[in-house]
Amino acid sequence: MNKENKEAIILAGGFGTRLQSVVKELPKPMAPVNGRPFLTYILDYLIDYNYTKVVLSVGYLHEKIEDYFGSEYKSLKISYAVENEPLGTGGAIFYALSQCTSENVLILNGDTLFKADLDALQAFHGQHQSALSIILRQVPDTSRYGSVQTDENQRIISFTEKNNSIGAGMINGGIYLINNNLAQQLPLPQKFSFEKDLMEKYVHTMPFYGIASDGYFIDIGIPEDYARAQKEL
Repeated sequence: MNKENKEAIILAGGFGTRLQSVVKELPKPMAPVNGRPFLTYILDYLIDYNYTKVVLSVGYLHEKIEDYFGSEYKSLKISYAVENEPLGTGGAIFYALSQCTSENVLILNGDTLFKADLDALQAFHGQHQSALSIILRQVPDTSRYGSVQTDENQRIISFTEKNNSIGAGMINGGIYLINNNLAQQLPLPQKFSFEKDLMEKYVHTMPFYGIASDGYFIDIGIPEDYARAQKEL
């Protein structure tokens, strides 16, 4: 495995509205799963792939995350990009990218654990000279998520919104490897949606690629799946 300086950003600033019935007074990634915060499972997954630094993009109740983790977790250095006002997913990612020095940076969601092969993603990203590589997941019904279409070279050619998406297909698994200089290349505002204003808008003009994975996947954003996490993790 590659021992270079590997950096990741975890989006951990959500309100967790749908989880409020079972997890109160905590940001969603801090929801306890078998006695420890869900976020620790994601950090352990990154350690398995020799990541050395994580920037936590935080907002709502960020003090609870900072008080728990401080500036390190096991072998990972941790820093924080604190949003004083919501910047949207894209604004949050680009704000956190300013704390990263690696050429390519991994992006993950703080409420989802998707155990894809991150070494394969890194190799794929370099091989395709991709500006943004996305881990995709095959599901029997894309209507809850929206779908992603790729060509024979695995280049992403379109995104279909969930309202218009039916049947089996590939969905965005929420793990990205992004070129650190993408922020300089695109004329984006301070607040923007990563999905709408970047991915969907530039899919035809920028080299975006998708690699499929059938790794273990759980999203604790709704109470039923949060309950499932207690059994499976």
